Amino acid sequence: MQKRVFLKGMLATALTGALQAHAMGTASGPAVVGYAGQQGPLGIVEVNPYGVAPLTAVIRNGGYELLKAHVRVVPKKGGQEIAYDVARPALLTHGGIPVFGLYADYANQVEVDFTYRFDQKEVAGKHTYTVWCGPVHGMETGAAGQRGFLFGVDVKKVDPAFADRLYLVNNIGGPVGANSRVVWNNPMGGALTWNFQPQIAIIDTTGEVRWYLDAHDIWDPNSIYSAGCMMGFRQNTDGAITWGYGQRYVKYDLIGREIFNRRLPTGYNDFSHSMDPMPNGHYLLRVASADLRRIDQKRVRTVRDVIIEVDEDGTVVDEWRLFDILDPYRSDVIKALDQGAVCLNIDASKAGHTLSAEELKAQETSDNFGDIAGTGPGRNWAHVNSVDYDPTDDSIIISSRHQSAIIKIGRDKKVKWILGAPRGWRSPWKEALLTPVDANGKPITCTDVSCEGGFDWTWTQHTAFRIDAKSDKDVIYITSFDNGDARGMEQPALPEEKYSRAVVFKIDQKKHTVEQIWTYGKERGHGWYSPVTSLTEYHEDKDSIVVYSATAGSDFDLSTGAMKGLPNPYIEEFKWGSTEPAVEIQLKNTSGYQAMPISLKRAFELN
Repeated sequence: MQKRVFLKGMLATALTGALQAHAMGTASGPAVVGYAGQQGPLGIVEVNPYGVAPLTAVIRNGGYELLKAHVRVVPKKGGQEIAYDVARPALLTHGGIPVFGLYADYANQVEVDFTYRFDQKEVAGKHTYTVWCGPVHGMETGAAGQRGFLFGVDVKKVDPAFADRLYLVNNIGGPVGANSRVVWNNPMGGALTWNFQPQIAIIDTTGEVRWYLDAHDIWDPNSIYSAGCMMGFRQNTDGAITWGYGQRYVKYDLIGREIFNRRLPTGYNDFSHSMDPMPNGHYLLRVASADLRRIDQKRVRTVRDVIIEVDEDGTVVDEWRLFDILDPYRSDVIKALDQGAVCLNIDASKAGHTLSAEELKAQETSDNFGDIAGTGPGRNWAHVNSVDYDPTDDSIIISSRHQSAIIKIGRDKKVKWILGAPRGWRSPWKEALLTPVDANGKPITCTDVSCEGGFDWTWTQHTAFRIDAKSDKDVIYITSFDNGDARGMEQPALPEEKYSRAVVFKIDQKKHTVEQIWTYGKERGHGWYSPVTSLTEYHEDKDSIVVYSATAGSDFDLSTGAMKGLPNPYIEEFKWGSTEPAVEIQLKNTSGYQAMPISLKRAFELN
């Protein structure tokens, strides 16, 4: 890896040196000459300094003690400006000025104001650098439906108040042929069947890619321990990004510097979906047990049903074994699932098919284990796709897709409440079910699968995030993306009747009630429907709700169930309380997982 990074740096130096004559602006202070790639009064410009973020650079300090800096990437005509201050810790960490948000295949103009100390004096300077970045590149899959490494972008609407937004897009590319080297009984079997090319990028509100992850050096489809779906991206309070994939969980800053890249602790396997940073610097990881002895003495690897808490050093300090905490044999939702869309394992040949009680019964007594929708430890009975921490009572909030339930669990491993339809819950879990109420706090008339007054539970939902800024220890607000499969514990007569929703719930934890206070999506109909993945999340900086309908526009032939093309998902952002989006951006020909705003203030100004 070091050789690869060195060669990239040498190439970047040569390119910036060749463009030196085109540099704009003025500089103050002495300049040391004789270094290839040096354009101004500081050191060389190194593009992609850490080998994983090609649209970043570092302007080396040139031997001076940098004190502060301001960076502005000059936008293309009609483009979005990126400008930020750089605090001294970032200057020290990178040995110079970090540059983020360069355009691909373009000679970028980067305006830099800086102050350094020299000969016991503070010297102010400024310079405009010309920094060339090459075209976006990555590992091609060869799939007929994939057009290029990333995706197309169609900006439909941007409110001026949101024009400075940058959205990190966590999408899932196609399978890579190298995977087949480490599986057996092709196309299934082995450790790497759930392994797809990462498509990770940051776009601006004009649709331009301003950062992307070149994962060649950290993602290897030939290796069990360096492959998997990259998922669970979160920007931490220090501005760095955490996520996981397969048997790893990692942390990198926006310039691409590795903070840590670790294998999962030995007793656990198969990270996916969620890595939640905690206020104390620990992380909650959604994993599975690498070796569980069931009551019937069968030993299995479990599937998406364990949460672990790891500290800063990677030590496991606690675990939540959901097969011991919840009911792994509740089958009501699993029997109603569309077997053509079980999370990312979309199989159009099974579209609309469901599991019968007889099939489930036969499965329970068989040795048919693995990532299959079923009941009992060793099968995909829970499918937890998000974990969020509530610091007010030291609890976790999980989203369980295959139970169509949002569940709060304490440090004592006791269930505090369940937000979900009542059907199929036995004691003691049924006593934890929340009661739906209207805006006046009066109970709503409900059956065990539906309610009056527009209230609905979530169905095969993704994400259940606490709105920290609006919640307290008694009343909390939860955002969720209600995918909508198996709505009402059934499949509709016609596939085009399916729809998804973004939704916000208000939960009174003392009264044990839940009120639906905002929803969006049903009015968009089947064209906005996302059978799998997606996100709904509150962002305090703009008092807004961000929604990613991540597999909307899945192009199925509704008569045959065959998929004709890749999805065309939507990123939307809503002012709090609004039912019309302030931002709508549609991505083209890509399978989405999640998307979220990224803060440069966190990344460069506060660290």
